[in-house]
Amino acid sequence: MKFGLNLLLWSGEINDALIPAVEMLKKMGYDGVEVPLFNYGLDYAAWGGRLDSLGVQRTAVTVRGVDDNPISPDPAVRAKGVENTKRAIDCAAALGATHLVGPLHSALGHFSGKGPTQDEWKWGVESMRQAAEHAGQAKVIMGLEAVNRFECYLVNTHSDVAKLAREVNHPNCRVMYDTFHSNIEEKNVPAAIRACADVLCHVHISENDRSTPGTGNVRWAENFDTLKAINYDGWLMIEAFGLALPELAAATKIWRRMFDSEEQLARDGLAFMKAEYAKRW
Repeated sequence: MKFGLNLLLWSGEINDALIPAVEMLKKMGYDGVEVPLFNYGLDYAAWGGRLDSLGVQRTAVTVRGVDDNPISPDPAVRAKGVENTKRAIDCAAALGATHLVGPLHSALGHFSGKGPTQDEWKWGVESMRQAAEHAGQAKVIMGLEAVNRFECYLVNTHSDVAKLAREVNHPNCRVMYDTFHSNIEEKNVPAAIRACADVLCHVHISENDRSTPGTGNVRWAENFDTLKAINYDGWLMIEAFGLALPELAAATKIWRRMFDSEEQLARDGLAFMKAEYAKRW
């Protein structure tokens, strides 16, 4: 198992000011970090070298929006969605990230006023297949994320996102599991994890209020018990959000501070994950 923390806790973009935080995470015992990819103009190869020098592995996360929505009725917008996901894949590859995860399938925080249509589902499959073919060439695994009904409408449950990945039918298009979204949408946590087990490549560890894992209402025992039962052995990546996220504030609704400090959250979150791991693995 690998233990990581998403750098969105500090910033929506990797920068020099994050180096002390990354060094702190390495010293605490983290294996790696998840790097936000919202700015495709950075020198990610150089950043990969810097993270290598610190002994830090990495994955990456990005999102799609209204202007590059892969399920838009406008073919030009769908094409831009595919293009930008390919750009993100290239950035992830340059960074040395093994995975690119997130709601790549549709616009975050955008709604049509109804559920997904057959056309939107078809466009999602087509867009993700094109992106997956590029990911295969770049040797990056895409992990599609099921997002709760208040942030997305294409796929809200893990059985739905697994169905999407299976229809894409490409080895580089898989799914990730997120405890925050599961806590909102899933009636049965073990069933939700088992529904995507055959295509699962990544796990976000996130509390019900996006604060320190282990301090809230997520059904942690069910989550860890089932991950052990399906023999999951990949990243356990903490996803917690701070206040410095103008890129995601409208969708994630983070208006108030949920923890004492970033250092406290990182320290206690890692201790929680390792304790749960030690009980089962």
